[in-house]
Amino acid sequence: MVDRKKPSQKQSASATGYDVMLSGVVELLEQARRTSARAVNTIMTVTYWEIGRRIVEYEQGGETRAEYGSTLIKRVSSDLTARFGRGFSPVNVSQMRKLYQYWPPEQIFQTPSEKSDDSIAAKFPLPWSCYVQLMSVENPEARAFYEAEALRGGWKVRQLDRQISTLFYERTALSRNKAAMLKKGEKALPGDIVTPEEELKDPLVLEFLGLKDEYSENDLEEALILHLESFLLELGGDFTFVGRQRRLRIGDSWYRVDLLFFHRRLRCLVVIDLKLGKFTHADAGQMHMYLNYAREHWTHPEENPPVGLILCALKDHALAHYALENLTNKVLAAEYKMALPDEKALVAEIDKTRAILEKQHRGKS
Repeated sequence: MVDRKKPSQKQSASATGYDVMLSGVVELLEQARRTSARAVNTIMTVTYWEIGRRIVEYEQGGETRAEYGSTLIKRVSSDLTARFGRGFSPVNVSQMRKLYQYWPPEQIFQTPSEKSDDSIAAKFPLPWSCYVQLMSVENPEARAFYEAEALRGGWKVRQLDRQISTLFYERTALSRNKAAMLKKGEKALPGDIVTPEEELKDPLVLEFLGLKDEYSENDLEEALILHLESFLLELGGDFTFVGRQRRLRIGDSWYRVDLLFFHRRLRCLVVIDLKLGKFTHADAGQMHMYLNYAREHWTHPEENPPVGLILCALKDHALAHYALENLTNKVLAAEYKMALPDEKALVAEIDKTRAILEKQHRGKS
């Protein structure tokens, strides 16, 4: 019989002490990352407010004709993009101007002596992404309400977005028990949580720092995307690679297209979205949103409308679905079906690749 000795009290105490130490180190690192994210966000917001101020003051003291303001925004956007790269689209530059207009000096400063960089920073305690959400609220009273509640309740951007989209201000105003509504609004849902890593990897933060946004949160997803890229390129000369994890902005929200190809025979873009879960109607709706964006912003005049491919790599049931409903020309839709890879072949490739990747992962663990 094997003699299994029980750990001594000294060993147990040592293990407990290590766990306490490690827990403290983890907490220290998470706090440091949150502090770093807050610092970057503060600098970013103050910088954008100052850019907005200079644009407004250049626009004849803030009283400019709308058409002139639009031209100026495009010119500033073009010049800053040429100098600094991403992050200065006309929409972004317009939001910088709006930030200054919605939070003018007379509103945030009580005395002229307050107008130092430190004082400005103190007036913008929320992350830049929160101010982007707040600027989507046209009603000044509602905007001030959401800002105050976000500060009081420590709301992250997802919670703020959820409250705005569900008309929390209007519902609170109509409620007979406003205190109870405000108390209920303080509670964050699981989906509202934002980790320090997510705060630092926010596309708005990465753009401000001039960093690329080409990471993937899931090793399996990244491996599948890379394999699909190689698989489609090996099918023949029709597919030309355009980009991976291609970002697009619709309104105040950011999205990523997993793979973007150009099909030479069909003369169209192919937008590919990979899902690791079950296919839903929301996936189809999102793909059509991508296609509308691609048709407006990425498609050249001589090209055909883009086509979408949704790949669902569910463990027990893979699925491939082409989004062709946006094609009004039925002859063209039929040609697409003839030229594009068969959906069953794509499903088989997903299943085979997933099995290989999971086997490799089990071998490493």
